[in-house]
Amino acid sequence: MFLREPTHILLLVLVLVILFGAKRLPDSAKSVAKSLRIFKSEMKEGKEDNKKDNTPDN
Repeated sequence: MFLREPTHILLLVLVLVILFGAKRLPDSAKSVAKSLRIFKSEMKEGKEDNKKDNTPDN
């Protein structure tokens, strides 16, 4: 496992701040969160559609 120790997490955060800059990180996090919400809602909608398609019509 890569992130076993707190120093690994600190190092990862430091690298991210250096690469993206402290100003862009919140915007990037918002974009990722928004994308995940959209993805989850689409997956949920797809599962509901599959359930509707698999029910037999009487």
